[in-house]
Amino acid sequence: MQDPPPDGTVRRDQDGPVLRLTIDRPARRNALAPGMVAELIDALTDAATDESLRVVHIEGAGPDFCSGVDWVATNSDSRRPRTGDLIRRIPHTANRLIELVHTIHLPVVCTVRGWAAGMGCNLALAADFTVAASDAMFWEPFLSRGFSPDTGSTWLLPRLVGLARAKRMLLLGEKIGGSEAADWGLIHQAAEPGDLDRHSAELVSRLAAAPTVALGLSKQAIHDNQDASLSQALSHELLTLELACRTADFKEGLAAFQDRRAPEFRGR
Repeated sequence: MQDPPPDGTVRRDQDGPVLRLTIDRPARRNALAPGMVAELIDALTDAATDESLRVVHIEGAGPDFCSGVDWVATNSDSRRPRTGDLIRRIPHTANRLIELVHTIHLPVVCTVRGWAAGMGCNLALAADFTVAASDAMFWEPFLSRGFSPDTGSTWLLPRLVGLARAKRMLLLGEKIGGSEAADWGLIHQAAEPGDLDRHSAELVSRLAAAPTVALGLSKQAIHDNQDASLSQALSHELLTLELACRTADFKEGLAAFQDRRAPEFRGR
């Protein structure tokens, strides 16, 4: 395997219905340079309309997942940024990436070892399922660097772990280990480092065999209904049910139930 370029890259590998995205800049703990963020956005945008895919799996090369945005690379120009630069740029870069992970109808799995800091932490939190090594470290270092949180951390954390724990991570900058993150409900599962890849592979395989359309509709309903009334949630569920019942996987599920066998979903 060739060494990644100094400013990093994101490797795309498709294994049947699984798209594997590897953040590849281990010398910088997989810190995201601007081009890498663009590569992740392009990969997820393409995946959203690729009917051969059923799961997206994101991981980091080497001993770490992602240490966040590389602010040195992002601000390498010696000129002072013009007023409003962040407001113009970030919605189409870092924020767009978090939105795509959160809203794409394919399930997204992150495998975390080592550091998941800043945007790297929020990327893992936006995923549908994050499996982390028990000794991994989740960190929101924004205030320790003198600026306020970004990339969805103030939205994601309170919903996942409540206000008190969110403030511990965001305002006090507490680092949370993988085992504690699982205990808090911050992530899906923690595993011993030697077992991490096996647990991730089992989860990815399970999702790849799921009814993909119904799963995507369910993901959308779960997210949209967090801020809905019961009446709105029921109406949304009814619309997604109508769509799910028109899929080939729905017919297969009924046939498998009648035949008393395990269903073989095709993602259609």
